[in-house]
Amino acid sequence: MAEDGPEQPQLSMPLVLDQDLTRQMRLRVESLKLRGGKCQDGEKLLQPAEAVYRLDFVRQQKLQFERWDVVLDKPGKVTITGTSQNWTPDLTNLMTRQLLDPTAIFWRREDSDAMDWNEADALEFGERLSDLAKIRKVMYFLITFGGGLEPGDVKASVVFNQL
Repeated sequence: MAEDGPEQPQLSMPLVLDQDLTRQMRLRVESLKLRGGKCQDGEKLLQPAEAVYRLDFVRQQKLQFERWDVVLDKPGKVTITGTSQNWTPDLTNLMTRQLLDPTAIFWRREDSDAMDWNEADALEFGERLSDLAKIRKVMYFLITFGGGLEPGDVKASVVFNQL
């Protein structure tokens, strides 16, 4: 409608698999197993069905969350957990206290093509991303894959209005 004024331009920002960081975190788990070592108190070890993703805010910091855009190529479930971690070149270990709440959970049932999600938590999480974009250049996420899903089965992005 003309009374609403011009629409704000939208920006779809994909969550990108950080293969190097995921590999480094898997090596940490393997190293502990080989040495018979224990993780640090409160350390979050990467599980086999988890991978690290990133979202780059380098040039976009005046953003307002609009929606999640998640597509699952087959039935299953993904949980997207944000982290407050700023990984440094020495790959500081991820601690459980650095995992943000709430998480965004998306799933697709066996007998349906429609996506379902925990709407209230996903929206609250998305709105937090707008605030984090003002102070972060990069945001990291842990994505947990369930129901036989793998990274190649999931496309996830966050859509923002540019202010």
